Order: sequence, then C-alpha cells, then structure tokens
Amino acid sequence: MSSLGSQERIRDINSHLVLQSIINDGPLSRADLAKNLGLTKATVSSIVQALIDSSLVKEIGSLDTSVGRKPIMLSFNGDCGSIIAIDLSVRYITILLTNLKGDRCLIDQYPNPGETSLLLARIIEIIDITMAKAPETIYGVIGISIGVHGVVHNNTVLFTPYYELTDLNIAEILENHFNIPIYMENEANLSALGEKIYYYDYSNLINISVHSGIGLGIIVDDKLYVGRNGYAGEFGHTIIVPHGKACPCGNSGCIEQYASEQAIINYYQELTHTSINSPDPLMAAYSKGDNGAARSIERFIDYMSIGINNILNTFNPDIIVINSIFTMSIPDVIPRIMSSLQSHMNQSCQIVPSYLQDMAILLGGVYICSKNFLGIDSLVLNSELFDTGDKHGETD
Repeated sequence: MSSLGSQERIRDINSHLVLQSIINDGPLSRADLAKNLGLTKATVSSIVQALIDSSLVKEIGSLDTSVGRKPIMLSFNGDCGSIIAIDLSVRYITILLTNLKGDRCLIDQYPNPGETSLLLARIIEIIDITMAKAPETIYGVIGISIGVHGVVHNNTVLFTPYYELTDLNIAEILENHFNIPIYMENEANLSALGEKIYYYDYSNLINISVHSGIGLGIIVDDKLYVGRNGYAGEFGHTIIVPHGKACPCGNSGCIEQYASEQAIINYYQELTHTSINSPDPLMAAYSKGDNGAARSIERFIDYMSIGINNILNTFNPDIIVINSIFTMSIPDVIPRIMSSLQSHMNQSCQIVPSYLQDMAILLGGVYICSKNFLGIDSLVLNSELFDTGDKHGETD
C-alpha cells in the first residue's frame, strides 16, 4: 500500500471512530473527542467538519460552563435518512418507517395475503405506500430490513415451516426494484439485536421469540451468532418428546408443537371444544379463571421451563428475554418458569419479558440498516421512544 493509501486508510478509520463515539456517547465536544480517542484537535476538527458537511453530524449548541469558552456540542443527525423495517409474519405484514436511530416512527400493519404468488407484489405495494410517506432527507431511504419467521442465510430464505418463501428470491427482486439495500434476517435474531441495542445491554443474551413457531436469537460476546449456514437458534425444532407430534421440519416431538403460540391455541381448543384463531380469547378466558385457559398456560410454562433449562446449560447466558404474548399478558408466567428451574447452575441468569415486544423485530432491522449504512459495527441506538433513563445492562 502506498503512503497516500495508508494515510487515507488511517483517516477513514479515524472518521469511523469519531462518528461511532458521537453516536454512542454523544453529545460530545471536539475537545471531548480528541481526549477520548487520543487524536489531535486538528484531526478531530477536520473529521468533524467532513461529517457535518455530509449531514451525519450536527452542532446542537454550546455547553454552559462557568469558565473559558463554551464548547460546541456535536450530535448524530439521525434524520439524515430513513429506514423501512418489515416483520413478515404468517398472518401479517407489519412495516415501520423511521429515521436512522429508530425515532419518528410510523407503523402500519396489513394482512398477509397467504398465497405465495401474491406476496411479492403485495410487499412491493406496501413499501411503495410507505415510501410515499417518508420525509425528504439528504440520503432518502438507506435500507429495508425484512424479518422472516424461518431460516435465513446470506439474504436467502432456506426454510419456513408455516409459510412458503423459499421459492421467492425476495431480496434480489426488491433490491433491483427499489435500488435500495435489502437485509433479510431471521425474526428471532432481529428481536435479540433489538432488545440488546435498545434496552438489555448484555454481552451474552438469548432471545426466545414465541409466535407461530419458537425461535432463538443468540448473542455471544456482543455478536449475533447464526452458525455455519444460518440454522443456529432453531430452538423450536429441538426434540423434547420422543416420537411426539409431527413437525413440518421432518422430525417429531419438537418443542414448538407443544409450546408455540399456535400449539397452545390448539391445546385450548381441544380442551374446551371451541374454535379460536388468535390468543386473545384464551387470554380473556384466563383472566376470568377459566380452567381450560389455566391448563393451557400451565402447559406453556411446563414445556418452556424444560426448553429454558436446556438453553441455560448450553449457553450460560447473562440474560434470557422471552418475547411472547403469554409472558406479556400474564405477569406471573416468568416467575412460575423461574420457580421450575431448580438447578444450581441456572441461578445467576436473569429471565425477563421482552421490553420492546412487537417492536423488537422492527427495531432490530433498524439497527441492521443503520450499521451497514454507517459502516459501524459497535452501534448504540437510543431511540427517544424507549429512552426510559434506566437502560438495563452490565455495570463495571
């Protein structure tokens, strides 16, 4: 590499460090940046001016100090572009329009047409509707994320047990149509990223996502773990009942045939001889003391406790986040799960309900789009929507 090339490389690295510091630790002054990063004031001033010129950073006024010149504070300009995040579930297509931090959110939900032949056209139509609502920004829409309820690797859908997406080249078709980067990822992985980036800031985090199936988002040493070809985290297809119920994955006795949202609905219907198509009637019945609903929730707790025990002994995480309508709606479900975990090896791990709930997949997608656009891996996005002033995480 030539001397000029080396200088440009160093300047590029320093630029990313300055931008990362402003995003993660800002607002900061130029003097703060020079001190924190060990760079000269001249270098910092040059980089900051370039970031201001590119609309990634903005000056937000002076810090009130008792002596000396008042330093001008710098902040990340999250409004320089927009992001579209999609949760492509079996029943619904949920779409979020937001800025690069996850603020100023506009969210809509549409029924999933169900038929594979109609799905791509419907997604394009929904994105067009959403893009028409996007504000005018210097960079426009910088990325579109799509959370898929199945296995995804390298932007390709490999396996979806409850709807058929494997024959649709979704990412390539959408990228060619909109000329915008498309990022497809497993929904549980996005949920894990969303929970970590916006609230539960732990280095080793497991997210259990309970919807039509049961997925696992795994973060190890602050990095998402997906395995060799994307199949890591297919917790729903771990066998807990030998020779049990048949599963679309090809095995029998998988946990999602016993503890997923749909499995619990099915069990409730068997007990009560009723017909329901969502968990809401079950939750309403539970709140009224219905015996069938109580037995259904007890079944969820029993099987989830078995699964969580296995997760704890396999990964030894700092925290497990459960994203399920059952844990969101019934406060004592998680304490009852914890009381079922008697192993001494499990007592140091926290088990908590999802903080972001239905937004977790979408905000995980916002993170994916932002970090790729900005070229920064270690990114902390503190959305105003979820800024409680009490972000949970490890302490020194």
